[in-house]
Amino acid sequence: MIKTLDHKQIREILLKHDNRVIFEKTNVVPDESELRMELETLLNMESCSKKSLLGLDIFQYSSYGEFEQRLIPFLFKTMINTTIELCIENHPFIFQNYCRERIEKLFISTGDGGFFIFDTPLHSLLFASNYAIVLRIYNAFHFFPRLRKTIGGISTRYAITYDRVYTYNDNHYGRAIINNARILSRDILNRCLIDEHVHRWFTVNIDGIENLQVLTIDDVSHIHEFSQYNQLLLATSSDKIFGREPSRQEGIINSDILKIGKIKAKETDISIYNLHLQVSLSLINNDDLTQNKIVTVSLGNLNTTGI
Repeated sequence: MIKTLDHKQIREILLKHDNRVIFEKTNVVPDESELRMELETLLNMESCSKKSLLGLDIFQYSSYGEFEQRLIPFLFKTMINTTIELCIENHPFIFQNYCRERIEKLFISTGDGGFFIFDTPLHSLLFASNYAIVLRIYNAFHFFPRLRKTIGGISTRYAITYDRVYTYNDNHYGRAIINNARILSRDILNRCLIDEHVHRWFTVNIDGIENLQVLTIDDVSHIHEFSQYNQLLLATSSDKIFGREPSRQEGIINSDILKIGKIKAKETDISIYNLHLQVSLSLINNDDLTQNKIVTVSLGNLNTTGI
């Protein structure tokens, strides 16, 4: 669960220990220690859960013509809807706690992109991979080809972070969002960048991102966060990326990771890594089941110029 800060409770504490307005002939800096202690107890930020943020940004949106700019939000929304369907269909065990409504509720829109809040970096990575597939079939004139001709090609940059997230007044806040936005804004090379917290999560849970290419769905089920999931789905469903046996023929067929620099978050430097995956999936046209195609795409690229 994402921690929610309650406006009414904060206000009650303020009215107990503070004055909304005060005019005195002599100004005195007050002692805030009691107020601070009670606010720290209420907020208890250490109990605020960590979430994974996937940031997507359509590169150079402002450079499109005004006509195209008006259509791009519709296109992005359409691609996201298709990506959600693919994630739920392709990864029934991993996305078993998600539905379209939950994913949409945990989405922060920026118009030409946005931030998705997921429980783990693996969810973020799989969503990004499926989105990259949708993006490729759009750019290759397989997905609304006449709209593709009208708007032109689209490029997307990605960022994945893992840190604290909380809600206040139906909006989301936290370091994971701040860091993600900072990473996206500094990348001009359409890469998939991750922070050191995401890198550490994969190191702890699967001995490093490089092992994604040999990971099985059984391995995934033993990751701490997934050990509480309904294990019966493992026997009744399959995963399109993580098979029952290690394979380099389909799914994630290649993974590369390289540290490229640091960003400053508060007073701490956070290392940033460039992630490059090659993902191969078999796609079926739901509008015509006789049509199918194997598509291999790259998530991110190998450009190692710093950030």
